[in-house]
Amino acid sequence: MAAAAVHQLPPRQTPTPPPQAPSLSLDTSDLEHGAIPNKHLPYCSPGSAPFTRSAPATPPASPPTPQPEVQTCSILYPPDAHPKVSAAPPVFAIQPSTLLTAIHQSVSQELPEPKHVFPWLHGLHPENQIQLAFFTARNKKLRNVPKCFRGVTIVKAGGNLTRSKIRGALAPEEILSSEPGRDDTFLEADPREGFSVRNFQIQAAKVATVSDIVVYRDDDVSEKELHKLAKRLSRAQNTWRVKNLFGEQELPRFHVFIVSCPFQSFQKENPQLVTINSRGQSREELLDFFQLERQEMCSMSRASEIAKNVWLGHTPDSALCPSSSEESEKPAFDIFIEASDFAQPPEAHLLGRVGDLSLDVPQRLEFPSSGSIMPQKWPKAGPLDPVTQMCQWIYSVANPNAMSDLDEEETDQDGDIAMRTLQPRARKVLIHCTDGYTESSLLALAYFMYAERVPVHVAWLRLHCEKKRNFFAYSSDVALLSSLQARILEFSPGPNDGIAGCLLEEPAWLSRMDGSFPSRILPYMYLGNLGHANNPQLLRAMGIRRVLSVGEPISWTKGQIESWDAKNLLFVDGVQDNGVDSLTKDFERSLGFISTRSLCKQQASGETDVRCREGS
Repeated sequence: MAAAAVHQLPPRQTPTPPPQAPSLSLDTSDLEHGAIPNKHLPYCSPGSAPFTRSAPATPPASPPTPQPEVQTCSILYPPDAHPKVSAAPPVFAIQPSTLLTAIHQSVSQELPEPKHVFPWLHGLHPENQIQLAFFTARNKKLRNVPKCFRGVTIVKAGGNLTRSKIRGALAPEEILSSEPGRDDTFLEADPREGFSVRNFQIQAAKVATVSDIVVYRDDDVSEKELHKLAKRLSRAQNTWRVKNLFGEQELPRFHVFIVSCPFQSFQKENPQLVTINSRGQSREELLDFFQLERQEMCSMSRASEIAKNVWLGHTPDSALCPSSSEESEKPAFDIFIEASDFAQPPEAHLLGRVGDLSLDVPQRLEFPSSGSIMPQKWPKAGPLDPVTQMCQWIYSVANPNAMSDLDEEETDQDGDIAMRTLQPRARKVLIHCTDGYTESSLLALAYFMYAERVPVHVAWLRLHCEKKRNFFAYSSDVALLSSLQARILEFSPGPNDGIAGCLLEEPAWLSRMDGSFPSRILPYMYLGNLGHANNPQLLRAMGIRRVLSVGEPISWTKGQIESWDAKNLLFVDGVQDNGVDSLTKDFERSLGFISTRSLCKQQASGETDVRCREGS
């Protein structure tokens, strides 16, 4: 049984809306315009204003006794216990063992309440009126710098983080400004334009401004350069503090420390501080979340066969996704078809040429990506549309003997078995894109419809549930393939049982689908968005039987709720995916709901869908 978690997000304004360039046409007689970039970002509302009750008829009860605010501390403050190596600006010196203790203390103490550091950590540029209006319109104090947090930021002099890297180390340019005349100031990280509650890219620079900063060096960086950078950071701290002192607000003082010993001392005496040694080798026992993410992405989108001799996967890249021993044993691909935002459908003469050359040398082609071709009417008479033509060509090179096998036993007028033309060998075709599922979804779905002779909705389900492929299509892809369905099935060489009358009937969930499915993140769990959660027929068709919904209430009818059984539904309401509301208090019951499923995941009781508004 699978579970789905859902979480909701508010309408939002994006600083880079989809381009207004003309979309691709299936009519390839006019190729003067290019494909539009595949940047159809969804608009999501931040939701309605928080509900406020009218003034009470009776005086309110006494407010509860305020809980003491969590205040993080550090052994680096006050700095008086450490030798001062520069008085103006102030810089102090510490040993590697002190840095190790400071890091352990920083990561082991309780964090402040999210409301005390957010939305400041989201970015509140004074000129970004959209961001300010959303986060601080009802409470101007939210603009204030948090006083309850003291972090530890580590900076490497020289900035080369490919070797001699300490845990969490940053390059100087990640937190210091590079603008002329502003060398001694922190980077202005807050976005000046646009709205977002996911500005993760600015958080390292933001946290550095409320942290004690420790600077170390590689063995090929001089002591002079180390001290120069430390003084620059100390001046930046002072400049930042003066700039942010206004009204009666008191700000903590932060300081800069140097570790001047050679990096070899870290490796010998405090190896647990080191993530990449002086030779550029990572410590195997450490968790590198970026590398783990790449490995998970490669594993999820590793090439697999979706139809005979046709595979779907990520773009071959030995550096990013090295081939496993199993993959190395498979024959090499003969034809690589990359889905690209700027590609045009290849013409028939080019396809024929590629097909011939692929018998001797691997060939590469491009095809428009998902979301790049808008739906349109195609005349019943006339040449094939480029999508069907492409599917027909792929099938012909992947299955050259498919049609000739039907005529194998035919005889001529004299009763002799007719001579057969020797067919070329079958070619292995890889449909691919960088991540293995985003841009390539349109062509993969169209080809599966053609090869298996199944309608749109069956292709969507079978490609995901049977072939175990994740993909991300757009609503325009649903409309396009629906408009081409009759033509694709008419020319398909697949079996007739795939288009039985009952299967051709469009299910209710298809018209409500935006093109994407919830993403399988565990064998028994999916992650989806608000649209997925509000499409219970789709969830059932995918085998999902339990739903954990976080954020705005889902719009199910009473009958739909009853048909799912209350024990299979958990609605975490009263919060919004707005970057402000905290989910901490709901973690325990949410994890308990999911754990109930994971403990009995061996039973065929369905999966869980966890969802929020945007599905992230």
